[in-house]
Amino acid sequence: MEGDAPLPENTAAQMARRMLGAARLDVDTYEEVEADASATGQAFLVVVLVALAGGAGTIANHGIAGIFYHTLSSVVLWWVWAGITNLIGTKLLPTEETISDQGELLRTIGFSSAPGLLMLLCLVEPISGYVFGATLLWMLVAMVVAVRQALDYTSTLRAVAVCAIGFPVYLLGLLASILLLGPWPI
Repeated sequence: MEGDAPLPENTAAQMARRMLGAARLDVDTYEEVEADASATGQAFLVVVLVALAGGAGTIANHGIAGIFYHTLSSVVLWWVWAGITNLIGTKLLPTEETISDQGELLRTIGFSSAPGLLMLLCLVEPISGYVFGATLLWMLVAMVVAVRQALDYTSTLRAVAVCAIGFPVYLLGLLASILLLGPWPI
């Protein structure tokens, strides 16, 4: 009927739309998840799904237990990365417009991992290394967009700086998980 309000979007459809928007580097999607405090659970689920895809993509190297450990380490690193990014972005490199909190960064960074679902293609041996590299690069670019939006920056370069300063800490956590699980298929 004319004048009727649109039906509310179901949570799964909303999450899928947000994941696609995040993977497309859509600024409006990042603004939406930044502002929606109820999206933290969705962001957590994105991180878990991406970790499961990555774990499944490396099952030949790590076995079934590797999927569990990969998922656990991904969730911990996501939380740590959001906290580090929050500290750097709001205390070390803020602008006058910067207003953010860990929740906003958890949501935007969580959704920025959406391209990582492609890690499932690491099961295809001849292309696994290429998929791994391309997906990591895509996720890194998405993370810069996520950080820029969550920290209300107008400069992408400032968001790159925040990510670059915090990345060594994230990398240490990633290296620790790799040492525990064994090498990735690259």
